[in-house]
Amino acid sequence: MDADLRAAIMRSVDEGFDEQIAYTRKLVSFASQRGAEFTIQDFLYRDYAARGLAMDRFEMDEAALAAHEGGAPFSAEHSRAPIVVGIHHPRQEKGRSLILQHHVDVVPVGPLDMWEHDPYGGEVVGDRMYGRGAGDMKAGAAANVFALEALRRIGLQPAATVYLQSVVEEESTGNGALQTFLRGYTADAALIPEPEDNMLARGCTGVLWFEVEVRGIPVHVREMGEGANAIDAAYRVIGALREVEARWNAEKGAHRGFEDLDHPINMNIGIIHGGDWGSSVPAWCRFQVRVSIYPGQKAQDRLREITDHIAKFSRGDRFLAQNPPRITQNGFNAEGYYLEPGSAAEDTLAAAHEAAFGEKLKSFITPGYLDARVYALYNGIPTLCYGPISHNIHGFDEYVSLDSVRSVTKAMALFIAQWCGTEPV
Repeated sequence: MDADLRAAIMRSVDEGFDEQIAYTRKLVSFASQRGAEFTIQDFLYRDYAARGLAMDRFEMDEAALAAHEGGAPFSAEHSRAPIVVGIHHPRQEKGRSLILQHHVDVVPVGPLDMWEHDPYGGEVVGDRMYGRGAGDMKAGAAANVFALEALRRIGLQPAATVYLQSVVEEESTGNGALQTFLRGYTADAALIPEPEDNMLARGCTGVLWFEVEVRGIPVHVREMGEGANAIDAAYRVIGALREVEARWNAEKGAHRGFEDLDHPINMNIGIIHGGDWGSSVPAWCRFQVRVSIYPGQKAQDRLREITDHIAKFSRGDRFLAQNPPRITQNGFNAEGYYLEPGSAAEDTLAAAHEAAFGEKLKSFITPGYLDARVYALYNGIPTLCYGPISHNIHGFDEYVSLDSVRSVTKAMALFIAQWCGTEPV
């Protein structure tokens, strides 16, 4: 890229950055937890249309998602909010096409009295913008828009088709990103600005969600020995699940990129409910499990391994042998991916990053879920998950570094200009 053009693009990001901060604060102000993303998607639909993009808005296709190996089952909590895609068509298709994707769903905020900053206030303190989703990933959603705007501000636009995709269900099923694939959207590469600490996520684990229900025998606590405590039994099942977690972590040396991670397979008991009365032996207990799996492993194969292990454990437990736990998959059914080094897309991003940051692009493997798995596995295209420094995502007082966002947006704008080419607006 010509040095003058590179400098002009980066100056343009600086010139529009106050507006980008305000736009990001607007996105943070939407309390877009699972199932409540309608208003932010409506806002983005209108915003993208006003920016001259051709628009598509569509719902999840439950049957198509259920039939796909990477689709997760629907539950009563599954979001029904639409997917929004803004489409840029060039006057002449000369460059390479691109998907810019982000998710707008955020996780619950937890007890408000444990936040120092309003979780939906987007408060800016020095270099930090606070709020649920500020890092994960509304700063990235805004960067997608303002990387394109940086080009437009200097009279340029991509010389290739660009799909600006806003999805939901990233935090619970990954079905939103998969639905864009099922809708037929694809491109020569994808860029997803998740909060990756100014690095490229070269791969991620797959993820399974399931619920375990254990039934007990309720009696008055004075006759406790005559009943069976479902919560106590659930703890025993959790212990058996920890055996699976330990076994899978011991396999890390066989999986490229994961050899040096301390604990790549994380099993989380995220929700637990049980019992009806403090003086009654509980008749039921349900708990929610999230566990990761290595790339290249099919989610259903690993789920069967879990169910077989619990069944074997239960046969050796006097109570559970007669009252086996019930396992229901209720979320993620996702395989992980690994991005092979050396793609033209990665090389282009590396050059853009070095221009924006003045240092080489680093990469890493994350033991978390990324929507990038859809485009890497099913579209079969180079997928770059790359974004700003954030802290406390999914925790209290989540924040994103604005200096990092500024530089990441510069790198993204440079990447788009080089990957797609440019033409006059």
